[in-house]
Amino acid sequence: MKKRFLSASLLTVLLLAGCSAQATTGGAGSSSASASNGSQAVKKIIVGTGTQFPNICFIDKDGKLTGYDVELVKEIDKRLPEYEFELKTMEFKNLLLSLQTKKIDFIAHQMEVNEERQKKFLYNDEAYNIFPNKIIVHKDNTDVKSIADLKGKKLIATATSNAASLAEKYNKEHDNPIQIVYTGAGEDASAQVKIGRVDAMISTQFAIDYLNKSADAQLKTVGDTLSNSKVYFILRKDESELKSRIDEALKAIKADGTLAKLSKQWLGDDYTVEK
Repeated sequence: MKKRFLSASLLTVLLLAGCSAQATTGGAGSSSASASNGSQAVKKIIVGTGTQFPNICFIDKDGKLTGYDVELVKEIDKRLPEYEFELKTMEFKNLLLSLQTKKIDFIAHQMEVNEERQKKFLYNDEAYNIFPNKIIVHKDNTDVKSIADLKGKKLIATATSNAASLAEKYNKEHDNPIQIVYTGAGEDASAQVKIGRVDAMISTQFAIDYLNKSADAQLKTVGDTLSNSKVYFILRKDESELKSRIDEALKAIKADGTLAKLSKQWLGDDYTVEK
């Protein structure tokens, strides 16, 4: 029988300490003394994720860590009997450092490709989301119709996020026309757009649909797609074997329709194919 997914200790800590809690059981890459078939040791894998991304990785009303990335990790875990995955939650800004210092073995947090990350880390090959990133403004904003209209205006982005990278790249190529306002993970950037403290943000249609429905965010997308970004897991450079096994599992999960089902359940549409 496939080993039990380790999450009980995580949930206990979360309930005691709230959204900033971290699971502390075990160390990254440690091997379990148990065996899946009586002879082959099962290797424990620590998976870094967060608690502040609605529908992706978050704490539900029952105190359970869940969401698209979380449930996908669980599905991959079921299909890789030689590994035992354990989720460890932390702030988004700490994920890459924790990976680099071997506190976790891979990251599941809607990580997109950028040049800086590629130099330091290893992405798996099989994307599990494809999202069109666009400029987001208040629904009543008629001045901003594209990223070019943000000259002299404020755009809010989480530090180290792909949205921040997109804005920084645009600024570098266009003589810094946009005032980028950096915010921490967990802070409500959409609220800043809604009340007019900033003019725009960068996000995806699924996120905006969710925010408009759940929090009356009053947002809309404008302009052309800035990047048709694909989402991957991030690993250390020395984890090529784990990467290959994750890709094998992902291909099977895609082929049998499980990935599309998870996407529709958590994201409202099938974002596993390019649109």
